Amino acid sequence: MKKNLKYNLTWLLLTLVIYFGLFGLYNGGFINIFTDAIIVNIGINIILAVSLNLIIGFSGQFSLGHAGFMAIGAYASAIITTKNPTFGGFLLAIIVGMIIAGVVAFVVGTPTLRLKGDYLAIATLGISEIIRILIVNNSWLTNGPSGIFGIPEFSNWQLVFIFAVLTVVFVSNFINSGGGRATLSVREDEIAAESMGVNTTKFKVIAFVFGGMLASLAGTLYASYQQSVFPSDYTFNKSIDILIIAVFGGLGSTTGSVLAAIVLGVLNMYLQDFGSLRMIIYALALIGIMIFKPSGLLGTWEFSIKRLFNRFSKKGGDLDGTSNGK
Repeated sequence: MKKNLKYNLTWLLLTLVIYFGLFGLYNGGFINIFTDAIIVNIGINIILAVSLNLIIGFSGQFSLGHAGFMAIGAYASAIITTKNPTFGGFLLAIIVGMIIAGVVAFVVGTPTLRLKGDYLAIATLGISEIIRILIVNNSWLTNGPSGIFGIPEFSNWQLVFIFAVLTVVFVSNFINSGGGRATLSVREDEIAAESMGVNTTKFKVIAFVFGGMLASLAGTLYASYQQSVFPSDYTFNKSIDILIIAVFGGLGSTTGSVLAAIVLGVLNMYLQDFGSLRMIIYALALIGIMIFKPSGLLGTWEFSIKRLFNRFSKKGGDLDGTSNGK
């Protein structure tokens, strides 16, 4: 119990160091509007990549529907906060968006997650496109292809940072729970998991629902920060962008998703000066990683405070002669 408290306090201290480090940079005038946008987008991409990794990397289901769930959260933010421009309205938009995304993920995930591989990818892509087309065709609510302008800005780097940390904590705790281990067993060998009594469909749907709800959260934060929302922002290409981050970091690694979102966000920032060559250089960097490190930056490796403490304690025991040789 004391050890767990020590690990949790260490994680809390590390999070506070990063937060107040950013806070100092903002207050010191080192962060301009452009850099602020990069930091906020990195935080939103962390939420998106970690949530997609939960579906693809941990449950082993190939989904291309993340942009659709993101759109649900974005339009929930746009519709609710334009009518109720208060922070309470913004929090309501987060909750409503996540509930709707969770219900949609459950309804469509229960039948489609029985599919595998390319068939599942096509089905989830279809779900995303259906959501986008519904947004386009229901002009009375969503203003159709023209989108919605003048969304009150409640999202900022502090709020995005907090939600990104909560997302990582939630996914990490889920993976280390009994349900998470059952989900991992589905990824490793679905037939073997079923033979051991694991309800594979149930845990695949749970991962899909959680991933969709977190994508909706990211969409709400994104729309509020951008202060506008358009159906064209949530096409197939957006799902591919999120997939690239998850694959780049390593499928099955939450740490890898966080690192990839940061690396690609910073890379994108420095490539702005290259104009039309930016996407070519960006693509070449991704191809290089896939050739020389096909498992992604970290593969399935996770950063662990517990493992770090154990390593240092073992080294300390060896140095003072107390090691028992085990």
